[in-house]
Amino acid sequence: MDAIRVPTSGSAAQRVEAELRRAIVTLALPPGTRLSEQEIAERAGVSRQPVREALIGLARTRLVEILPQRGTVVVKISVRKMMEARFVREAIETAVARRAAEGFDRSARERVDDLLDLQAKAAAREDHETFQRYDEMFHATLAEGAGCGLAWEAIADIKAHMDRACHLTLAGSMAPLVDQHRAIVTAVDAGDPDAAGAAMRAHLSEILRALPRIEAEHPDLFE
Repeated sequence: MDAIRVPTSGSAAQRVEAELRRAIVTLALPPGTRLSEQEIAERAGVSRQPVREALIGLARTRLVEILPQRGTVVVKISVRKMMEARFVREAIETAVARRAAEGFDRSARERVDDLLDLQAKAAAREDHETFQRYDEMFHATLAEGAGCGLAWEAIADIKAHMDRACHLTLAGSMAPLVDQHRAIVTAVDAGDPDAAGAAMRAHLSEILRALPRIEAEHPDLFE
């Protein structure tokens, strides 16, 4: 395990949990990895208590499993959980896109353009981790601009089950994802809720097309 890059905001437990979540989602900590409280604490420069709290938080969102007498392990990707997460995310984010088309904050709209430019640059240099970070920021800003930032917070935990599978699909497919984001924004700018909802639905269905391939290519990562 590489050194834990602990963020600077939030409690120690929140910071460790955020970094471990990032490592799990990007597969830096692949399914099946055993996690040591002591090792994580040493690498993060914290005591074991916040690490224990972080692992409990990750267990709550079912990214790790705490096994009595056996330690903590990163769970394998569950297609069932992933599909449930996609269902919930589609329901919420389609509604967000429709609402954004009915009225969108001007400053958030400017941030969206900046994020799309940054995401396109990350795609051009095949920077998967940065691309995913801007992807999250795009969706969060869309919700904030539509006046429903809590909608994004509501799916922050469950979407991690999609994110690991999505990370496997990024090679060669990042530029089309940016185009899909632009299609959502075009519909929002046009004030067309139906088109915005349809564009979001199409975007979030991308994983369905890729799933059979990535499951066949990485059987060891899936349940």
